[in-house]
Amino acid sequence: MTETNSSFQDLTRSKKKKQPVRRTVCQICPPPRRPLTVADIRPGMENERLGVVRDSMFQNPLIVKAELGKPRERSCSLPGINFNYGLYIRGLDGGVPEAIGHWNVFKQQPTCPHELTRNYIAMNRGAVKAGLVTARENFLYRQLNDIRISDQDDRRLKKEPPSLPPNMTFGIRARPSTPFFDLLQHRYQQLWVQEQKATQKAIKLEKKHKVILGKLYETRSSQLRKYKPPVKLDALWHMPHFQKVGAHLDTFPTEDDRQRAFKAHREECAVRQGTLRMGNYTHP
Repeated sequence: MTETNSSFQDLTRSKKKKQPVRRTVCQICPPPRRPLTVADIRPGMENERLGVVRDSMFQNPLIVKAELGKPRERSCSLPGINFNYGLYIRGLDGGVPEAIGHWNVFKQQPTCPHELTRNYIAMNRGAVKAGLVTARENFLYRQLNDIRISDQDDRRLKKEPPSLPPNMTFGIRARPSTPFFDLLQHRYQQLWVQEQKATQKAIKLEKKHKVILGKLYETRSSQLRKYKPPVKLDALWHMPHFQKVGAHLDTFPTEDDRQRAFKAHREECAVRQGTLRMGNYTHP
């Protein structure tokens, strides 16, 4: 009897060992890691800091570093394990038994009466006939004689939609297919070359048919038209008692050097800046 009991116990133990270990939801899908705090920092970690350390420092994603071999810490704090994400809808319809038992019919809400539009043309016509022209008189007339457009007149004024054929399709037309054979055969290049040859041929024919005029001779009137009379430059004005006084300073060795320098200055006046044309050049 004892042997049978021991064998039965061994079988039950082997069955218990073979059964898979069930894991909880928290073990299968662990909750996200909470933000770091000062108490979690240990010597040698990536986020170890010197000086004053606060918990808010570990909530800044620009400062927090990822630990070696661990997922990155999130800077935002998450609610607890008992928090349910999403929108909670409370069942007010009674569920399936209520739907099977009876059917709730949607009650149509009473619609507000449609307000008719005011007939300003008729009111303005009546105000003019009554001799009312000012804005105040028109306002009082409209309050006393409020004329509205009836539904039948309103329907008549509205335009009916245009009649369309039953086979009409709406939308944008599809783009034509790309001519790959023309691209592979360089068809567009050949057309461009032919157009260029045709234009060059037309230009040559135009040049051949162009009448070449003879040499033009200038007459006296054309020469006078081009002639520019010289302008006599007046001498600079000097005070009378300084007219006979000679120059006290002469920086040129000879008179020829002086004339050459003035000649070079006159030639460069056109491209120099300044009132006296003695500045920098206008072009680089």
